[in-house]
Amino acid sequence: MNCRDVALVSTATIFGALASAFAYYTFFSNPSKPSSRINSSANGDVSKQRSSQDPFDPSKRKGYLSWDDYFMAIAFLSAKRSKDPNRQVGACLVSQNGIILGIGYNGFPRGCSDDQLPWAKMSKSGDPLETKYPYVCHAEVNAILNTNHASAAGQRLYVTMFPCNECAKIIIQLGVSEVIYFIEKRLNTDTAYVASHKLLSMAGVEVRKHQPQMDQILLKFMEL
Repeated sequence: MNCRDVALVSTATIFGALASAFAYYTFFSNPSKPSSRINSSANGDVSKQRSSQDPFDPSKRKGYLSWDDYFMAIAFLSAKRSKDPNRQVGACLVSQNGIILGIGYNGFPRGCSDDQLPWAKMSKSGDPLETKYPYVCHAEVNAILNTNHASAAGQRLYVTMFPCNECAKIIIQLGVSEVIYFIEKRLNTDTAYVASHKLLSMAGVEVRKHQPQMDQILLKFMEL
């Protein structure tokens, strides 16, 4: 073997060793680092979580809903039932031990056709009876009334929008202990919401804004 052949063999050997070292470092080092597939399952999409965990792994699933996100999600889902074209509000009443007592959304009273009453926010003639406001029942009230008249004392109310003063009065009178809301529009400018905040504070009802742990929850009608 001449000097040229020896040099080629030596170069190939060195290159092969470097390639082997790179492959070992890439695929076998830091085994505890989670894969991108597992990380992607934390976005709340149930359909992506079914095959993300080793079937021999005895640990519980990661990325599951917190209680707050769960109850607020039910309030949001209830809001989808509302036929109000301008604002859909949902509410979920929960007991102290985490049992759902009632859900509701904004709409007209039972037996009152939502095709014969107006959904408009404003009247062209200035007549308030041509707007929805004299007729609509708020989501918070419906959630409470849908509990089959069970006591709301000491319970938590999850609602997608901060309650107005009229709803606050009912919430206080029924003994609800905590209100968790998501949207706080007009909280500091509209008299109805300023009064609501004042009443709830004076009555000792705890009020807090929901802080979601997930950006979204994707639901698909499919076999789990």
